[in-house]
Amino acid sequence: MSIRFGFLGIVTANMGASLDFYRALGLDIPDGVESEPHVDAVLPSGVTLAWDTIDLVKSFDTDWVAPSGSQRIALAFAFDSPAEVDATVLRMGELGYRIHLEPWDAFWGQRYATLIDPDGNSIDLFAALEG
Repeated sequence: MSIRFGFLGIVTANMGASLDFYRALGLDIPDGVESEPHVDAVLPSGVTLAWDTIDLVKSFDTDWVAPSGSQRIALAFAFDSPAEVDATVLRMGELGYRIHLEPWDAFWGQRYATLIDPDGNSIDLFAALEG
């Protein structure tokens, strides 16, 4: 048996709002898919990020309920420099997106920040601290 990572999926209450957030973050997501129940985007790393509407998920999992409380997993996006993390957080804040943790220098050697996407998911941004 062999196993390999397939994709990371986000269940969203509002496909358009979620895609707008990730586009603003810098992901290349095709235009004109906002009304689709399922959307895939292949990231530069080769990982696929996918979105499904709540209605689509409930069509095959009738017992599905949205989680509540704090997240158990987070998406994390790497940047080339601490300045890119700072600029991205500033831009996302100016666009009205929620900043959970402003950029800070983590003891493990990274510039780190956390945003919250429209569905309440924790989105971490990081870059190695320059030497």
